[in-house]
Amino acid sequence: MYRLDPRYSPAPTAHLVTGWRAVSDRLPDRAAVVALDGPPTVDWSALADRLAAELRAAGRTVALLDVRAHYAPPEVVRERTVPPGADDPYFPRLAEATVRDLFSEVPAEAMSGAPEGEALALVFGPGAAEFGHDVLWYVDLPKRYAEAAVGAGGGAHLGLPAGEPADLRRLFYVDWPMLDRHRDALVDRIDGWLDVQTPDAPGWLDGEGLRATLATLARRPVRTRPYFNSTPWGGHWAQRELGFRPGARNTALGYELIAPESGVLVGSGPGNEVELPFQLLCVRHPLEMLGAEAHERFGTSFPIRFDYLDTLDGGDLSVHCHPREEYMRERFGWHYTQHETYYLTLGSGDGRVFLGVREDFDVERFRKEVERAAEDGVPMRPEDHVLTFPADEGQLFMIPAGTPHASGAGNVVLEISATPYLYSLRFYDWLRPDANGRPRPLPYEHALANLEFERRGARVTEELVPRPRALREGPGWREELLGALDEMFYEVRRLTLADGAVAEDDTAGRFHVLNVVDGEGVTVVTESGETHPLARFETLTVPAAVGAYRLRPAAGGARVVKALVR
Repeated sequence: MYRLDPRYSPAPTAHLVTGWRAVSDRLPDRAAVVALDGPPTVDWSALADRLAAELRAAGRTVALLDVRAHYAPPEVVRERTVPPGADDPYFPRLAEATVRDLFSEVPAEAMSGAPEGEALALVFGPGAAEFGHDVLWYVDLPKRYAEAAVGAGGGAHLGLPAGEPADLRRLFYVDWPMLDRHRDALVDRIDGWLDVQTPDAPGWLDGEGLRATLATLARRPVRTRPYFNSTPWGGHWAQRELGFRPGARNTALGYELIAPESGVLVGSGPGNEVELPFQLLCVRHPLEMLGAEAHERFGTSFPIRFDYLDTLDGGDLSVHCHPREEYMRERFGWHYTQHETYYLTLGSGDGRVFLGVREDFDVERFRKEVERAAEDGVPMRPEDHVLTFPADEGQLFMIPAGTPHASGAGNVVLEISATPYLYSLRFYDWLRPDANGRPRPLPYEHALANLEFERRGARVTEELVPRPRALREGPGWREELLGALDEMFYEVRRLTLADGAVAEDDTAGRFHVLNVVDGEGVTVVTESGETHPLARFETLTVPAAVGAYRLRPAAGGARVVKALVR
């Protein structure tokens, strides 16, 4: 059965506690300056007040310093984080500033002297680690909270005053890159990890236990916590079949494994757990997670993502493409680009996939129709320019950067793609408003600048809609190559296992990502004897360090899609 909350035990040496009293008891019992750092989504004033109240109730003397009072003026923060020339109405270049750049200066005398006796000074807010401290805690809310807050008309931006209008554009391309670098640089010296997703019962994991737990997880199969959001085109499959967000207007994009946003639950269950960013596994243990070759090429960026596009009883996606590599690097700041594939997990029987351009494609006619739709609201027929294919279950579609594409209504697509996931360059979005009735952003200039139209007609069918090719087989099982292209750095395979079969596999120094696309599920068994169940529709990362492992299907057999770096 698909699990909404997969979780793992902390390292045996770790200390995990929950509740404000237990958390406050983990603060030093001596005079000390405690830095509480983390994202702006945290309700910092409420957090500081609650900790101070717990400490004062225990007879401690507490002083508070909100570091946000020491930020540079907003106009200075904006100039430092998005320099002139780096802005863009849709995709500002990834911020290269540091959290230290938020401050005019970090005053050494901010606490008016070191605490004495048993006094505690709590220095709190994004960037608190920049102040002199004796103890460092990282206070976290997963990124989905920030995205939801901005989507609901609230939220806060890094370094800017509370109450200013927040937007997803600055959140994605400015705040998150800065915060990720800041958090990643701190992980080796964090003394405590505080998860405040449950405001009345936060979870806390000690720093040494955090690092020991990351070391364990980086050497075993691990599944990240899944999540679905809503969009104007979203369907309802994940609500009906997987139990996600039954009260939401739809379930559209399913975050199975998107490294910059995914988290791993650690603990025994609700009320005794913390969520750790998946990316920290790669930061602390890149060789174990990625393997030597992928680490050399991608650094600590986990380069493959798995997500769902749910359009069952929903609408067509926008017709869009993704930046080519040079454009991505020079204009947006990512050092690799957003190649994609679509694996058709489920379909309604009459669905379609838009992919590549027709043999008679006329780029100037296409440009004019795109511009008229965007500027004057004149509808266009994408199929007059872009090929369409039947959304046959089990088919893989290859989508190199620059290729126009979209999933049509009535599909459940498993999108197996490169990790840079925030660059949908839309040509046409069916004149569709967003959830608030406003026109959806349409960065067609970027899309047209990246349009790949040399591959067209029959060549699209031949190269981008491949037929499976046998790779290897054993008693009751076989492995096929579903798709690979020279211009794409990863390939997609599929293992088919009959009832009772056992398939042997080996990471051979390269991580694998698995998803059960048919059957009740499989069990992954490593050489060390660890077992990990994987139900239908679930995704699992098998780190490079795992080495040899086996797949055992549940009764009735199974099919498993696998992606790996070439």
